[in-house]
Amino acid sequence: MALLASFATHLVAGEPDKSPGDQAVAGSPVYLTANEMSIATGKPSLVLMSSGSTHIPIWSLSGGTTGQSVAGVVSGFPNDCVAVKVEIVVTTTDPKTSPEYNDVYRVHLSQMVEDAPFTDKYFLGKPVPTALPAAPFYSRTIVLESYYEVDPQAPLTVRIQREPGDPNDSFTRPTGLAMVKVTPLKALAEPHVVQDVSGYNSWPMIQAIGEKLVCVYSRGTAHSIKEDARAVFARTSNDGGKTWTAETTVANTPGDGEVTVAKGLDSTGAMLLWVRRIGKQWNHDLYRTTDGVKFTRVATPELTVQPMQITDVFAVPTVGLMSLWFAGNYSDDATQSWGTMTSRDDGVTWTQTTIESGLTKANWPTEPSAVYLGDGRILAVARTEIAQGQFQLISTDYGATWKRSQTNILDVRASTPSLILDAETGLLSNYYYERGRGILRRRVVDPDSVFDHPLAWPASEAVAIASPVTWDSGNANATVIGSDHYVAFYSGEAPDTSVLVSELPAPTASNSRSSGSRPGTDPK
Repeated sequence: MALLASFATHLVAGEPDKSPGDQAVAGSPVYLTANEMSIATGKPSLVLMSSGSTHIPIWSLSGGTTGQSVAGVVSGFPNDCVAVKVEIVVTTTDPKTSPEYNDVYRVHLSQMVEDAPFTDKYFLGKPVPTALPAAPFYSRTIVLESYYEVDPQAPLTVRIQREPGDPNDSFTRPTGLAMVKVTPLKALAEPHVVQDVSGYNSWPMIQAIGEKLVCVYSRGTAHSIKEDARAVFARTSNDGGKTWTAETTVANTPGDGEVTVAKGLDSTGAMLLWVRRIGKQWNHDLYRTTDGVKFTRVATPELTVQPMQITDVFAVPTVGLMSLWFAGNYSDDATQSWGTMTSRDDGVTWTQTTIESGLTKANWPTEPSAVYLGDGRILAVARTEIAQGQFQLISTDYGATWKRSQTNILDVRASTPSLILDAETGLLSNYYYERGRGILRRRVVDPDSVFDHPLAWPASEAVAIASPVTWDSGNANATVIGSDHYVAFYSGEAPDTSVLVSELPAPTASNSRSSGSRPGTDPK
């Protein structure tokens, strides 16, 4: 009884739990209660959830029947509203509820804009799985969409649908939708321009050397990694990316196309840069720089399995430097693989290890980003090559063996993740670009809370808006200086794209549902 009364107070007087990375709001949230929504599809039931003298109207959504949804209309957004965040409050009265089960919801959004069909701004949100509470009558606030661009003068239709047919929805009993919260958002900060000269400026890597930012990128004429015209260039910044030094050439080998693919630091604090070089042969060259201007090639390892790409360098105690790699031809055949590369001499020589081989494209983790958490634990997040959530890769033995799992991170499309582990707070930031919508996103989490629970990543926040042209934008890469994160990506429309960098404050505990612990350390 007390739990239900608390839930009622929460709905009427309280704010739903804050989601990760609250963005600058443009006004007060708009709420739709169950009584303000109606059936859109299927046969959901509007019922009273009751206990004693407490009665809460909810929409009962089946855990077995697909296609049930309810909808409502909100309007009256302030003029400086450019987007909205959509959350729902759900509960269940079923005694079988348990965090061992997940249910899945998604949102349909559309606006009735003047002089356009009402389907013009239709958006289908990604399915969002979350764990159920440990007892009946507890409420959950679930972010279904963190950034949907709107016309503030047009009504917004919000349709909420449960997805019991989704493989991640394991709770077969009904759940109750009590409320929808729509929060108007202001425009996001504009990113800094690193390079916007004519040409296809793309695939940037960014690394801090002390207080200096070094951004290295590739430029050619099109979205192609093999063209002879493609070379690698660098610029540096001493003011947080606001201004940049003149461009210097890192690599421009005649007859070869060269692309930046990874970065990191060696044990002395010098920057390392992996460059993929494709001509008559396929090679990966490792460069070193102490100032971001002069780059010296230190290695071109001969590898048993030639990677499609080697990824960012990070340090692992007792092992040395480590990069992950992946290899394959992007076909549906079981020919894809991935693994580790390690160096005990700051990158001069490398040892390659295959972790998984004979993978189909659906099971192939590509372009991973990894961090060392301490006590032998490594956590990596990888891109997927089909429409599914990012992969999570974990190791508990300093990278000797690994476990691969699917995450609940679905608001991404064919784009590289980049992880930053903050030494002060222990919080992990996962940056990635949602291609096709032009949204740079971040998820912030205590890594301990997701290490063994890959479906428990908190909701994302939008941190920058850029080009929605699918293949002419994306590929986030991040670094940190003090209390600020810097995320490089590219954006535009072929044949001209630009390299940009967003400057963001490092997250605090309020950006995550879980407070972070300090990352572990081990003796070297």
